[in-house]
Amino acid sequence: MKPLKFLTKRRIEAGVFLIIFFLLFGGLAYKMGMANMLNTLMQTSYHLLLETVFYIMAITVLTGALSKLLVEFGVVRLLEVILQPLMKPLYNLPGVAALGGIMTFLSDNPAIISLSKDKNFSQYFKKYQLISLTNFGTAFGMGLVVIAFMTGRGYATGALIGLAGAVIGSLISTRLMQRFILKTYPEMKMEEAMGGDNQQISFKSEGTIFMRALNAVLDGGKSGVEIGLSIIPGVLIISTLVMMLTFGSADGVYTGSAYEGVPLIPWLAGKIDFVFEWLFGFTNSELIAFPITALGAVGAALGLVPHFQEAGLLDNNAIAVFTAIGMCWSGFLSTHTAMMDSMGFRQLTAKAILAHTIGGLFAGITAHWLFVAISAF
Repeated sequence: MKPLKFLTKRRIEAGVFLIIFFLLFGGLAYKMGMANMLNTLMQTSYHLLLETVFYIMAITVLTGALSKLLVEFGVVRLLEVILQPLMKPLYNLPGVAALGGIMTFLSDNPAIISLSKDKNFSQYFKKYQLISLTNFGTAFGMGLVVIAFMTGRGYATGALIGLAGAVIGSLISTRLMQRFILKTYPEMKMEEAMGGDNQQISFKSEGTIFMRALNAVLDGGKSGVEIGLSIIPGVLIISTLVMMLTFGSADGVYTGSAYEGVPLIPWLAGKIDFVFEWLFGFTNSELIAFPITALGAVGAALGLVPHFQEAGLLDNNAIAVFTAIGMCWSGFLSTHTAMMDSMGFRQLTAKAILAHTIGGLFAGITAHWLFVAISAF
């Protein structure tokens, strides 16, 4: 009986998938023409690979090398010491949690997994605090890459305001997650951390200064290449599809060129554009494509920025919101499940996603109103 139920469920899933698939691509083919749709699909992916992915990879290699140098020569340790006193009052986390935020900011979300599994690190956390570390670390994922990318596009002011917004988003996400955990498992509040008061994580270094610097640059650059490669599927698949549902064509004539499509997302967003204008300051409904894409992969969302800039849709307010949401969400839908599963609390994944969704929204809202406040002076 169970196999029959399983087969029935699978058939329903197959049927729903086929309906959605043919409605989506059938609609695009009907509007654009089958040949034009396929050409646009391939041309957009190709242009994104050459014009955006390799540019982002160059940034990840450079920032990866810089990140490793900062670790090697104690700058990360210094930042950890400076930020430690803020962890308890702001995040209700032990001081060493600052290291988790710094490492994900310098690299990507998975850095928090390796830290959470390090007994020298996790011993300072109560169990509910350690679980909420997923939300805390994810809020800063690829932060250095995002800020460097936005600054390289000429929007340094917006990027820095966005960083402040991401911090607010991380506060909301982490605190909210802790509340969810304690509501589900109230007994965790009484548990004590195993570590003592001397909260310090050490980084060992060996060799001469020159060799340490050389090895740090090469190892960091290599990790940057890995990050750059990991964003390729997200950019080419997600960004291509989002672009084809965001941008139209000149005079409604389709030629199969890159970046053409059917502007379905702006049409839908336009129905409630007053909401996005008040919350984020978006004056163009096309901009909502960035937050939507960031849910799956922030690298893919960054792939939208050059085209927005060429279309004259960007200003420092939009960049501030993009940076805040991009950092805070940074593809958390694709990483939260794996991270919670690795920590042994898969059942709390939905709560972690809900808390982080709310945190990311408030990150973008905060960034917008911070920009408005700063612009007033």
